Amino acid sequence: MGKITGFMEFERLEEGYQPVAERLKTHREFVIALDDAQAQRQAARCMDCGTPFCNHGCPVNNVIPDFNDLVYRADWQNASAVLHSTNNFPEFTGRICPAPCESACTLYINDDAVGIKSIEHAIIDRAWEQGWVQPQPAAQATGKKVAVVGSGPAGLAAAQQLARAGHAVTVYEKNERVGGLLRYGIPDFKLEKSHIERRVAQLQAEGVEFQTGVLVGAMPTEGAGAKVLNEAKRSLAAAQLQADYDAVLLCGGSEQSRDLPVPGRELDGVHFAMEFLPQQNKVNAGDKLKKQIRADGKHVIVIGGGDTGSDCVGTSRRHGAASVTQFELLPMPPEQEDRNLTWPYWPIKLRTSSSHLEGCERAFAISTKAFTGSKGKLTGLTTVQVALQGGKLVEIPGTEQQHKADLVLLAMGFTHPLASVLEAFGVDKDARGNARAHTEASGGYATNVPKVFAAGDMRRGQSLVVWAIREGRQAARAVDEFLIGRSDLPR
Repeated sequence: MGKITGFMEFERLEEGYQPVAERLKTHREFVIALDDAQAQRQAARCMDCGTPFCNHGCPVNNVIPDFNDLVYRADWQNASAVLHSTNNFPEFTGRICPAPCESACTLYINDDAVGIKSIEHAIIDRAWEQGWVQPQPAAQATGKKVAVVGSGPAGLAAAQQLARAGHAVTVYEKNERVGGLLRYGIPDFKLEKSHIERRVAQLQAEGVEFQTGVLVGAMPTEGAGAKVLNEAKRSLAAAQLQADYDAVLLCGGSEQSRDLPVPGRELDGVHFAMEFLPQQNKVNAGDKLKKQIRADGKHVIVIGGGDTGSDCVGTSRRHGAASVTQFELLPMPPEQEDRNLTWPYWPIKLRTSSSHLEGCERAFAISTKAFTGSKGKLTGLTTVQVALQGGKLVEIPGTEQQHKADLVLLAMGFTHPLASVLEAFGVDKDARGNARAHTEASGGYATNVPKVFAAGDMRRGQSLVVWAIREGRQAARAVDEFLIGRSDLPR
């Protein structure tokens, strides 16, 4: 490395945030990225360890020590090239990835990890500013046609890789705009949608065609899938895609929200997070909604302690909620993990997001028993404390409590992708309702249906954006091999 003793000389430097009072006035991004000098000092902390566990901790296997060294040497353009060699969309991961690579950093054994995510953020922002991110159309067309169903991170990554291999790619998206859960599931204050627009323009210049407002398969008629993220103007039969294309790749998101079927669930004021969050993104994009779910002046309770719940907290605070409380069923994790036990794996520990810092009460080991209301409207809920006993959560007698609530947002994760898509193609499902497809090198990502493949949340279930990008890239290679017998695309 250029700075052999850098990890001993420089401390980790975190990206900054705009003040809470300022950032709550808008839905814009508020992270203050590292400047060039700060990013170079942070890159100097990389240890050039013999076995870079960060590479393996990263789902897309970013070549992290290499781009760290290039940033330290101020060779930003080559750093961008190295970063793009494994990751199609580093501006997405540089903003919203939880950075499992940092948990695997060798320096993290007994010190603060290298700020890999902040370096990635700095590289890609500079690359866009300098005009280094350009379309890379294929030199020669193969004459093969591929349909990609779903335009989230898996679908976009797969489409770009397949187009660069020379195939004619059409992406079908059921919503009005491209981006899937990147577009409608992640608030603008974490990922402004201009980043998606830039990539869509790049993909179009590389030959990818997008068709929006098209739901592949029959429209769902009941359940959460019938109303959540369903803006499709028309449906397209699965058989039609199979007839028109040489291969079909299913990359839809895991959108079937986990419900909470307790007494009072039908009350007005109890909503899925994925009813609440997309509406604000649509408003930010200039859409006119007949009736937006708002948190203004309300006592909001978010049920679910993950990232989606955190997004509900931040959005509710920007609406001007009177109070925001987040419930988590599991006990509070430790504030500091035992690294001797967890490194280099992702540790379970208390994580406080920027949204939590904006004003939020958090309650752990709490289970909701019932929603209460008056004249059909939510007024509160009943909870009970739980504890782990014998590996199971059991209720603690005498701990029932009433909570005031005008709005409850269910953010307990997702169970599986919309079943209507898989059923339309006749794809076998695993025990969790996802498409059954293995990831082995030979025949990977193929389903039981000839020439139909599946990747991302559609195959692995609810997961991270970075995992979706990885699966999209690998599935593209599998499809390419299926179409022409070999592939030069990276694994």
